[in-house]
Amino acid sequence: MASWTELDEELRRWAGSGRRATLWWRDDDAGSATPALARLLALSRDHGAPLCLAVIPQQADETLMEAIDGHACAVLQHGLAHENRAPEGEKKSEFGPHRPEYEMLADVAIGFEGLRGRFGGRHLPVFVPPWNRIAATLLPLLPLARIAALSTYRPRDSGEPAPGLRQVNCHADPIAWHDGRRFLGEEAAVGQIVEHLSRRRQGLCDADEPTGILTHHRIHDEGMWAFLEQLFRQTGQSDSAHWLTGQQVFRLPE
Repeated sequence: MASWTELDEELRRWAGSGRRATLWWRDDDAGSATPALARLLALSRDHGAPLCLAVIPQQADETLMEAIDGHACAVLQHGLAHENRAPEGEKKSEFGPHRPEYEMLADVAIGFEGLRGRFGGRHLPVFVPPWNRIAATLLPLLPLARIAALSTYRPRDSGEPAPGLRQVNCHADPIAWHDGRRFLGEEAAVGQIVEHLSRRRQGLCDADEPTGILTHHRIHDEGMWAFLEQLFRQTGQSDSAHWLTGQQVFRLPE
């Protein structure tokens, strides 16, 4: 648990150590234009907070293309269909260890080409597996499908889990998934961010991995929207915090 004051204090500690806290924002499950998506894009625009939008290739339609036209958000690849392919009783996954690697790689390639064709240069070669789960044996094959980077959840074990593949994850998820999919609450949500920033600063996890905030615009309640407003307002007023673009997060060419 933490308060906004504790976030300010943590950012001051970063400044005191001569560093600037880097953060990034990933929103999952985009497929079509909705009022929630419009609100998300407005939030990004109004606060100058770069948005990485994880788009489901087989759900992406013309309305989504129109909605983000002219917006600076980056498009990441969120699986292919976002369908659970795990056996009954296993944790949900679309690209888990129960499927042949060649079949999964083909799905990755199909999704990549679909997004590149629809979104052009705003599409980044970054793969976000649904439910943040992916078979370890698939990782070294992803570059064959033109994927340059991977993003899941929790602090990474390595910045390069396979040759030619970068990894940058998210670390704060303010949704109570097992309690009505409601907003987790201000103190708990701020606490997730402060904890990762603190661990980075102290060298207890990879200090070079920017702190990632994960959102799901389709299910946000008013508490979640209010939290994001305050987060972007507060960090935007601090010289010690810096929100990275997708290209900066994954160190891709501009």
